[in-house]
Amino acid sequence: MTTRVWDYLPEYAKERDDILDAVHTVFESGRLVLGDSVSSFEDEFARYHGAPHCTGVDNGTNAVKLALEAVGVGPGDEVITVSNTAAPTVVAVVGAGAVPVFVDVREQDFLMDTTQVEAAITPKTKAILPVHLYGQCVDMESLRRIADKHDIAIVEDCAQAHGARYNGRIAGTMSAASAFSFYPTKVLGAYGDGGAVVTADSEVDRALKQLRYYGMEKTYYVVRSPGHNARLDELQAEILRRKLHRLDDYIAARNSIARRYAEELGDLEGPGGLQLPKTNEGNSHVYYVYVARHPQRDAILDALADRDISLNISYPWPVHTMSGFAHLGYESGSLPVTEKLATEIFSLPMYPSLSESEQGGVIAALREVITGL
Repeated sequence: MTTRVWDYLPEYAKERDDILDAVHTVFESGRLVLGDSVSSFEDEFARYHGAPHCTGVDNGTNAVKLALEAVGVGPGDEVITVSNTAAPTVVAVVGAGAVPVFVDVREQDFLMDTTQVEAAITPKTKAILPVHLYGQCVDMESLRRIADKHDIAIVEDCAQAHGARYNGRIAGTMSAASAFSFYPTKVLGAYGDGGAVVTADSEVDRALKQLRYYGMEKTYYVVRSPGHNARLDELQAEILRRKLHRLDDYIAARNSIARRYAEELGDLEGPGGLQLPKTNEGNSHVYYVYVARHPQRDAILDALADRDISLNISYPWPVHTMSGFAHLGYESGSLPVTEKLATEIFSLPMYPSLSESEQGGVIAALREVITGL
């Protein structure tokens, strides 16, 4: 039997009645677009973050794009971000008409190296887009000082960090606006696509509500252009409402799985060998993915695949090396840490319903393979 890096079916089996009741609730409501489920989820997701405003959108990519547009990013502006991220982060920047400017990441946590940000600022810089990657937050205090000094907006990419905290503050509350994805694999995942933007700024929220709905405030009358068709679906919103009440339980389960990995694989760590993820001081990690590192990564993945254990690479190609972004002009070696990590990182199975026996099988197989290298 194959052990997958992610699987929603065990969770669905456990939550099936509630999920199907969510479907029934929407279909019986008489309103399938921008109805009570969306507005209720927006209120509840904002409340979870202690924030006054939330706008539901159709996916995480548009959450980033619309958040950037709502804080004033437009054609020709520059947005500082990282290349060690899922491509949609950068697709969203380009979609807003802006130019992505990359800084490298840190060896110890794979997150934005904030010491490189100030040198990347130019007169065209309009926003900084930190990615709270893999489940923990970027060093936001140092980033905040830089942004305030230069009067630049911060937009947090929280697609992988629902519920993560930095020095007691929850991800998504340390910026002008913050973007979330509810893609099914996420810590809070829908049964399809979905996204949201959280903000404390009422004008940003008003802009977001217009941007997601063709630029309209009232039906058929456009007040902002360009607008988009980027509404969160009622069905996904109702499912997310139900799952939001279990978010802290999902996070606790992920942390339990992470602790076991650390306890039973920690003795394999060493210079030039296995490296397991670490939680930075002051952070609380939600382990969206459990990303390890080894210089013989590919051999490990091949050996585990032979044992029907599926692992993943997050991410095998740094964005700046992709042909679709060749026009940005980044040469090989321009982001050395990012490029090195892409050859060494891999993700172990991580989802709340991963069974103890499945995790034990992954640990045993990984131990056997690494000790045999």
